[in-house]
Amino acid sequence: MLDWLTTAVENDPQMSLPVISARLILGLICGMLVAGSYRLTQGPLSTRSMSLMATLVLLTILIAMVALAVGNSAARAFSLVGALSIVRFRTVVEDTRDTAFVIFAVAVGMAAGAGYYQVPLVGIPLTAVVAYLFRPTSKVIATEFLERTLEIRIGIGRDLETTLQPLFQSHLQHWKLTSIATAKQGAAIQVVYHVKLRSEKSAIAIVTELNRVEGVQDIQLHSPS
Repeated sequence: MLDWLTTAVENDPQMSLPVISARLILGLICGMLVAGSYRLTQGPLSTRSMSLMATLVLLTILIAMVALAVGNSAARAFSLVGALSIVRFRTVVEDTRDTAFVIFAVAVGMAAGAGYYQVPLVGIPLTAVVAYLFRPTSKVIATEFLERTLEIRIGIGRDLETTLQPLFQSHLQHWKLTSIATAKQGAAIQVVYHVKLRSEKSAIAIVTELNRVEGVQDIQLHSPS
């Protein structure tokens, strides 16, 4: 009745060194293909994207090693889960698209380590095509760059519309008031706008001109969170 348990914990047949090497090399190749797919569909290259590309390659190889180590042993699988549960990753992935590529690397590495060569053979081209079709375009990136959060603290008694409207019309495509609150123990008003600049130069221009307005105490223009 307990034959299934005995089968689950018994040792797997030893794999030869050529088989292990072939699977890890396949994991390396697949990892490079995953990283290449990410690079081709990512847009402008940055330090963060370079770091993630290296992570994708390393992760694919490591997952292939995990699949080789686990084999068909349920006991080793549970032991590995317990060992890896103590690992904590503190880096926050800003883009959900990056998370998808991490899962992509994990799936491909596991398939390579387990010897299911058909999975990366079909999965990598298919996923790369989908990632390419839904890649961020330069137009979208430029639009996102122009969208900012503008925080202004202005002395109490000032008419916001009369004071700010002319400058907004000169330097912004559109703006929307998102929050308003008192500051400096009621001596000032803190207003927050979601704005879209007319151009990259508008950022410096609007901050400079707002700084000259009488009653404006503080200005912060930053990317929306």
